[in-house]
Amino acid sequence: MKSLIIAAFLAVTTACVPASALAQKPEIYTSWRNNVAVDGYDVVSFHAGKPVKGRTNYVTRYKAAIWQFDTQANLDLFLMNPSAFEPQYGGYCAWAVAKEKLAPGKAEHWHVEDGKLYLNYSKRVKKRWDALREEFITEADDRWPELLND
Repeated sequence: MKSLIIAAFLAVTTACVPASALAQKPEIYTSWRNNVAVDGYDVVSFHAGKPVKGRTNYVTRYKAAIWQFDTQANLDLFLMNPSAFEPQYGGYCAWAVAKEKLAPGKAEHWHVEDGKLYLNYSKRVKKRWDALREEFITEADDRWPELLND
């Protein structure tokens, strides 16, 4: 009887949720194999100009993703102000967001500008991004985060 009540509750509550809410993409890009943000890189290290992989003993959860850090100090900095270090557009490819698409951002193709971390999908895409960076940032800013609902 209890399981029938739970099933009925889930059916009713799911029916009340708009389809767009169910179809929303994750706010932070992670691989389908794990829930680790930025390919496991320490996002604080990008801002220091030397990206390094995080370690599994310096970890936190933020925006439903796992974030890894190289040191306790970097983890502490992130915890004080995560929005200062998280990649723009949730770590999705910045150029793709500017073009109204979602694609994975890769830690190898990064850029920090005005204290903000941007990731791109590939070396070729980053070259396009760099050519008109300011224009693409404006376009991507206009499209984010509504693009998650498409």
